[in-house]
Amino acid sequence: MKKFLIICAAVLMMNSSAFAEELFIDKFISWTDHRDELIDEYTLKHYGMICREITPQAVVVHWTAFGTLESVWRYFYAEEMPDDEGRLNVASQFIVDRDGTIWRLMPENKFARHAIGYNHCAIGIENVGGYKGREDLTEAQLEANVRLIKYLHEKYPTIKYVFGHYQQGKARASGLFIENIPGYYAIKTDPGKKFMSGLREQLEEDGLTFYDP
Repeated sequence: MKKFLIICAAVLMMNSSAFAEELFIDKFISWTDHRDELIDEYTLKHYGMICREITPQAVVVHWTAFGTLESVWRYFYAEEMPDDEGRLNVASQFIVDRDGTIWRLMPENKFARHAIGYNHCAIGIENVGGYKGREDLTEAQLEANVRLIKYLHEKYPTIKYVFGHYQQGKARASGLFIENIPGYYAIKTDPGKKFMSGLREQLEEDGLTFYDP
């Protein structure tokens, strides 16, 4: 019986790995010791702790508001940017292109700067689109986000919340928000109410918490 369980577990791990390979394509951004140093600097300043890796508890959905997949990837690729609140460049764990292709920029449990107050516990999904605030994300992107979030929720049962970047205020009800810098806040509109309504409709029965669009 023990041998049977071990074999079953191995098969499940193989299937999960194969599914991940089919679900997204790795296109990693630069990651050197310098990025780790920048993460240490940022997380100590904003959270009072070093947090190079996260235990995912939420997924925050975004739109890029500019550019193509390649231009956004190049923007995220740099490790450093000039910013009074931390030199660590913004990034996310995933980007979804207009045709629904999912690109992974780093391992899901690595720290990325994408949502003030939630980076220490949230996986970010960027969607190419939203130029000048237009709610123009595609049906292919919606379906890709649904598949990706299902995969992440299965891989990380610690994930309980899904919210759009514009819902960051409502998401404080989760108790996850941490920010040590008073007044450090940015008003957001991404990824739009229509997109979040679509995600909620398809994922709420999976036991995830959403907020009213």
